[in-house]
Amino acid sequence: MSLSVTPKRRLRLVLAAAAAALAGALGAVAVPEAALAQGCGAGTPHATVTGSSGAYVTREGSTTVYSGSDYRAAVQAGVDTISSGQRVAVMASGNIGASTITIQSGKTFEGCGMITVGNRSGRGAIEAINTTNVNIAYLKMSGNPYFGLRFSGTNGLKLGDIDLTLSGGLGIRFDRDAAWNYNVTMNDIYVSGAGSHAVETWNIDGFNITRVTARNVGESGLLIQNSRNGWVGTVDGNNVATGTGYATFRMANTNGRLASGSYSTNIWVDNVISRGGGRGIFCVSQSGGVVIKNVDLASNGNNSVLIENCYNVSIRGGTVNGGGEVRLAARTEFANNRDIWITMTVNNTSVRESPCGENTNWTISGNASVNVC
Repeated sequence: MSLSVTPKRRLRLVLAAAAAALAGALGAVAVPEAALAQGCGAGTPHATVTGSSGAYVTREGSTTVYSGSDYRAAVQAGVDTISSGQRVAVMASGNIGASTITIQSGKTFEGCGMITVGNRSGRGAIEAINTTNVNIAYLKMSGNPYFGLRFSGTNGLKLGDIDLTLSGGLGIRFDRDAAWNYNVTMNDIYVSGAGSHAVETWNIDGFNITRVTARNVGESGLLIQNSRNGWVGTVDGNNVATGTGYATFRMANTNGRLASGSYSTNIWVDNVISRGGGRGIFCVSQSGGVVIKNVDLASNGNNSVLIENCYNVSIRGGTVNGGGEVRLAARTEFANNRDIWITMTVNNTSVRESPCGENTNWTISGNASVNVC
């Protein structure tokens, strides 16, 4: 059997080879490359979904709990049959249509086959609502969902290796008008082809997001709203938000405002990478409390960086090359920018502050034209 080597798979294989080499150098037992690169369904899951189109079988141990042609029913049977603390591995590929798979508290879900989905208005193809300790360790999804994954009211949610190769819709959504989420972890999120956002969050207190990669996405790569106390490793966008006001990385709607109302630093972002598309970084609508350690922005079709009515925002290094201007702006309905620190090398575009903010601090190198207060 031959396997196509996508850029993401190639990266995993390189990391697997490096890990194996390191293990050997340390005198440890080297783990086979395939085991490192492909962990989905490994070991002995408590339940499995196998088969192919028209003939699916769901087993819990040696007991058959579903046999038939309905792929969604087979998958949901696998989820429902396991208990909290147990794992279901969906090895089969199939199409659930415009319907929903629901995951309950304490369960681990592994989508090893390709799950093709349709558009169910206002709903996710996969959902976990008002749950604790749900773990979606692996997932491969294609299609045009309303939301690929939808969450609210979660505590201890974990998203592992998530690959959404879509033809429209929104990738991952945390609902706005719903209960808060606590202690959310996302490992490696890859979204391509979404018509809306790759990842849109609302109402999270405590999050760790290792990587979000967005390719050819209509709106934001990672959009964080009304959330606090978090860390993001890398946001990497290419052709994200073309022709819109969105951005590869966007913070909006009081993001970073603590429960006390203060904007003390509580969100840290290691890297933002953006090529083409719309904006690179956008902070808006009374957001802040954030440190972005490094940026690598080039050829953005809208502002490379736009900070508008934000408070305590620090960009501590990196480069902007071409694209739209770096801008501090403000709307009249919110308090002006305050406590802004920008340190970057900017070439082949401009830097502008209008109107003047409060306690804005610029350290700009490169050939950019600079018009700041």
